Amino acid sequence: MQSRQQLAASRRWVIKIGSALLTDNGRGVNCAAIANWAAQIAALRSAGIEVLLVSSGAVAAGMDRLGWRRRPESIHQLQAAAAVGQSHLVQVYEQAFGRFDCRTAQILLDHDDLSNRTRYLNARSTLRTLLSLGAVPIINENDTVVTDEIRFGDNDTLAALVANLVEADALLILTDAEGLFTQDPRDNPAAELIREASAADPSLAAMAGGSRSGLGRGGMSTKVRAAQLAARSGAATVIAGGAVEGVIRRVCGGERLGTLLEPEADPMAARKRWLAGQLQVRGSLELDAGAETALREQGKSLLAVGVTGVAGRFHRGELVACLNAAGEEVARGLVNYDSAEVARIVGQPSERFVELLGYRDDDELIHRDNLILL
Repeated sequence: MQSRQQLAASRRWVIKIGSALLTDNGRGVNCAAIANWAAQIAALRSAGIEVLLVSSGAVAAGMDRLGWRRRPESIHQLQAAAAVGQSHLVQVYEQAFGRFDCRTAQILLDHDDLSNRTRYLNARSTLRTLLSLGAVPIINENDTVVTDEIRFGDNDTLAALVANLVEADALLILTDAEGLFTQDPRDNPAAELIREASAADPSLAAMAGGSRSGLGRGGMSTKVRAAQLAARSGAATVIAGGAVEGVIRRVCGGERLGTLLEPEADPMAARKRWLAGQLQVRGSLELDAGAETALREQGKSLLAVGVTGVAGRFHRGELVACLNAAGEEVARGLVNYDSAEVARIVGQPSERFVELLGYRDDDELIHRDNLILL
């Protein structure tokens, strides 16, 4: 578990800034606030600390420039707003960081970029190269062309995935709230700020609420989920108020601001960290009791003989969920055969693969090195 003092030793941070902060609650891009955050990040860089910035606000900025006061429901209008707002937002960042001779780089990602192994590795290499060059990557979802992420995505989750991607030490989520409270302080003035907790604490979900600003897509619940995801790679998460004076400098210096959600003790290996962060499962396999025990208690690979059913359409190398007889997801991993082939070898020993498929590449449906327990 990490302490505030250990946070001060972190050398690589992912910082996420929400839409309400960036656009002053929809009144337009808050250039003064961005300049302030840029100054703090520049100071961190001068101290040898690497920072990746995950920025919301493209849609909200576009709404302001288009004169829209309510977030539209049409996908194409959302895409248009993102296109209009993104160029303006990047220009503001470029000018803000330019005052400190900091280079910036725009990176647009979607969840497909982090669920495809090749694209995942390419994105990681690009970000690491930018950091080695002293640049500040400014990352956002590719809202102008992607529909799934506008409907269901949120930049809290994206920030956590980026923390996994670059093996960051810590994630700082700046929001319009002081941190995570025991209840919503807008409804209950007696609600108390949670200073420290384990990211895995199941009671946190009940304390978190949704977004009320109408500008972003997340709320405190998405921040808690992001902390849980970041914790899987050993990164601590701090949720803090973005309007607090010097908040970035103070949190990264170990000051007791906001809510610290601490990670699991042992970070996962890089490959399993990638598997744990996938959002787009392509299908599922139903396991018998013996297979579930082999995975959970014996650390074995998944064999076809222990599978009783298959659902969905997927190709070799794609991510599938492993469900027990009760329908609970017990694991997920990269499958070695496509769905049509799996349907033909369900419940069969690997010795029969050549007879049933005409070939046999792998004895396992999912090798244990490509499988993560949940």
